[in-house]
Amino acid sequence: MLVSYLNLKLRDCYDSLAKLCDEEDISEDELSEKLRAAGYRYDEDTNQIR
Repeated sequence: MLVSYLNLKLRDCYDSLAKLCDEEDISEDELSEKLRAAGYRYDEDTNQIR
């Protein structure tokens, strides 16, 4: 559910994960670590979490 929400925000509102994290006051490092632990990663080329 979290990945779907983040991808929605990336698609509709932000052109990078860094901007999303900055605007939403989220630690990019912590978010990336949690995503990696769940088997996901951010793809800069497509601006998606996969």
